[in-house]
Amino acid sequence: MTQKERICDKAVELLACEPRGLRFSELMVRLKAELPDVKSARRIIPYLHLFRPEAVNKPARGLFRHAKFTEIEVESDIKLAESAMCKKKGEDHFYNSFAAYLVDELEECTKAIALGGNCFKDKWGTPDAIGVLRARQSDILQFPAEIVSAEIKTDANALITAFGQACSYRLFSHKVYLVIPNSVTESDLARLDALCRVFGLGLILFDAENPQEPDYQIRVRATKHEPDMFYANRNLKVVEDKLFE
Repeated sequence: MTQKERICDKAVELLACEPRGLRFSELMVRLKAELPDVKSARRIIPYLHLFRPEAVNKPARGLFRHAKFTEIEVESDIKLAESAMCKKKGEDHFYNSFAAYLVDELEECTKAIALGGNCFKDKWGTPDAIGVLRARQSDILQFPAEIVSAEIKTDANALITAFGQACSYRLFSHKVYLVIPNSVTESDLARLDALCRVFGLGLILFDAENPQEPDYQIRVRATKHEPDMFYANRNLKVVEDKLFE
């Protein structure tokens, strides 16, 4: 048996005992413990899903899972979504705390307010929180105001909808954040992480079951871009008194 075959066989054996799969680093540690004499595992493991396609899936970057757990993952995702639907608090419970987070923690805004509902009376949606970053009088370099919007979702089963809504806010915002539960599956999180980087959205995780201590954690910082000033001015007119007072 070649070294490659030994490594692949042992890796498949280890993955068969892990329903949630193993990250590359975890798999390497276990392989070194099981096969201390083998030195080439680091070159082989990244392509394990290609060498053993019938036995190994790669649902996200750096994550390997045994093929027999594919259906189990789908079932667990459904149960997770159903559980989240039962336990989750209303999204509006998090609007104010996230607005404060934009100002106090991220320091992306000098003022932010909760919004939500259909405040903009637009089928393209209204952000759940919106903020403005303005130059202070003490700043040596003055700059134009920047608008920051956020879409908050407590339902881990509505991530595609949330992503689409967040993208639409780029029409009138310089920066946009997508805020999702920290209970989402690793494969969903990896995909959203990649999408947010491609589209310039920020990504933040939080505890959707704890409005008192949501524990917001930034995963990806939003990239600044120039919005369409027609839509920016039209929407900001609705919240001008609250946001710019």
